[in-house]
Parts: sequence; structure tokens; C-alpha cells
Amino acid sequence: MKPKIWLSSPHMSGNELSYINEAFETNWVAPLGPNVNGFESDLESYLKDNRHVAALASGTSALHLSLIMLGVGNEDEVICQSKTFSASANPIVYQGASPVFVDSERDTWNMCPEQLEIAIKDRISKGVKPKAIIAVHLYGMPYKVDQINEVALKYSIPVVEDSAESLGSLYKGKNCGTLGDFSILSFNGNKIITTSGGGALVTKSKTLKQQAVFLATQARDDAPHYLHSQIGYNYRMSNIVAGIGRGQMTILDSHVAKRRSNHQFYFDAFKKNNKITFLQEPEGYFSNRWLSCILLDSKETREGLRLALEKENIESRPLWKPMHQQPVFEKYPSYLNGVSDELFEKGLCLPSGSNLTDNELGRIVSAINSYFVTC
Repeated sequence: MKPKIWLSSPHMSGNELSYINEAFETNWVAPLGPNVNGFESDLESYLKDNRHVAALASGTSALHLSLIMLGVGNEDEVICQSKTFSASANPIVYQGASPVFVDSERDTWNMCPEQLEIAIKDRISKGVKPKAIIAVHLYGMPYKVDQINEVALKYSIPVVEDSAESLGSLYKGKNCGTLGDFSILSFNGNKIITTSGGGALVTKSKTLKQQAVFLATQARDDAPHYLHSQIGYNYRMSNIVAGIGRGQMTILDSHVAKRRSNHQFYFDAFKKNNKITFLQEPEGYFSNRWLSCILLDSKETREGLRLALEKENIESRPLWKPMHQQPVFEKYPSYLNGVSDELFEKGLCLPSGSNLTDNELGRIVSAINSYFVTC
């Protein structure tokens, strides 16, 4: 069997080991220490815009804390992009609240501002004003930030910016991860950089960061004994994991450049294939191209191609199945225009890792071309 080509595998720089070894040598293995502080500082310097970062156990935990800090609770409603991974929606339910799903637009595949306003007006007419909006930069492509923020401001609803897939992406020159009232990052194993697992909450003030860290470390009050006046969580990133992150930060820009190069390679290879289309960057957008995605002419073509690649030991994956189609969320309100359903039927993610070799890219293109010759 030919060697496996993965969709998006971890890509180490070699610099990670020095930070990890230092953690062992100094016995900083607990969920605090110099690497945690250093990783947060590295991220703050990268993001700019006077943001403050709390390094956490996952992007999901960052989303959860953002909703807690926004006061989301039982019987509240939170608007969430339907075209996303389930981790964007799960924390809403953790809080006893209900997700309200909003469909996508075609320019970026992200939350549609028109559908967003329709949803807000309808929820208010039913007596429940949404407590927050979770908007996602899907596959590294920024959502329509100005339009989403304009609607949010009109109805005084805070925006949680889900940047799990978009570290290194820009919207009108500003870093994704700095564009919401709260922003979240993910460092899962398949992301643009990884800490094996992990995430971060990005806030607008040091006070908000301190509040997040307090909640993430079991909400232990300032006392010589263990004193707790509110519920806390075990959500802090460890010093060892943060060491991996520090090493990864040294090659973040090169990872972005390589993923964008992969996308361009695919585009050039298939630009004459009338059954394949790509999502283009609108003016003012810069995508990290975390995953290179294509749209086929039908569900049958998409699934046929996926199986053909699988036969060649090449991993590919349909675009995210919308949350309104998920059994666990089917009872919740949805405001739909059909875009995310179509994207799911026709969309396929191609291998996109920054560690893909020229030979592997050639294998992928050859397998895709062979499929279209025979189908």
C-alpha cells in the first residue's frame, strides 16, 4: 500500500524540544510556569491590537468561558453559525442555553449577515433576545466582519469570534482573533500550529484575561486555604504543552505560507476542470488556507472523488456537516437559505498540511485527474 497522505497532520519545527526540556529540567510541569506566560506573550505580540491572551486546555474551553463571562445561562439563546464544527455549538448547551443556527453566504461560506438579522428580529418577536453571536472563520477564510459587527451593534449583542481555524488570517489588515468582543483560538493537532491539544481565549483587557484565568483554575479565591465562591473549571494549559506552542510560534508564518502555496498548487492544477471550483478571497481578505477546499458539480462526484482518493490512501473529507442537520441539534431553531446544505453536498477538503512534499502533492493531483478520466 502507498504511504498515507493525511488531511492535516502536525508539523513540528524542532524548536519545541528546547522549551519542553527546559520545563522538565526546572520541574515546571504543572498548569503554570514560564512557557505558559511566554506562549501568551508570543500570541499577544503576534495578534497585536492590545489584546490579552489566556492559554487554555482547548478552543472549546475558551468558547465555554467566553459564554460564562457573557452571562449566558439557562433559557438563554445564542446565535451560532450552522456551517461549523460541533465544538462551536456545544458550549452553548453546556450553559443550559439554546443554540439558534444561522446559514452561510456564498462569498466566504460563513455566517450570512442578512440571515443573522432575520434570526435576531424573529427571536426578539418571540420574546427572547439572543445573548451572544458565535461567528466562525471557516477553513481560515474570514467572515464578513464589518457586516456581522454592524448587525450585532445594532441590537447590542456581543460577538464571540471563533478563530479556531484562522490564526494567521487577516481581515482588512487586522488579525483574525482580534475582531470580536471575545475571540478563541485552537491548537488541536490538525490546526495551523499545534500544542497537541490546547486553545486560547483572546480578550480586550487584562481584567477580562484575569477573570478567564481565575475561572480556568477552579475559581480559587485569594485565601490561605481552598476557598471557592463560584464554580470553576480545570481549563488551564500546562507548561509542557505551552512549550510546544512556543516552538510552533517560531514557524507560524512559514506554515501559513506553505498552506497558501498548497492551495495555489491545487488551483493551478485544476483551473481548467469545469467540475471543480474554489473559494476565492474577496478584496481585503487574507486566508491562511488552513484547509484547501473544492466544490464539485454534484454530491455524487464529491463522494466518488473522496472514495477514489481513499483507495489511493489519501485522506480527504466532506465540508463540515451543518449543525442544523446534526441529530443532537435538530430540535433547535434554524434560519436557512440552503447555502450550507449545498456546500456540504458538493464540498471536499483536500490534504493541506504545511509538511506536504512535492511528491505527495503530485500524487494527490494525479489521483484526482485519474478519477475524472475514468468517471
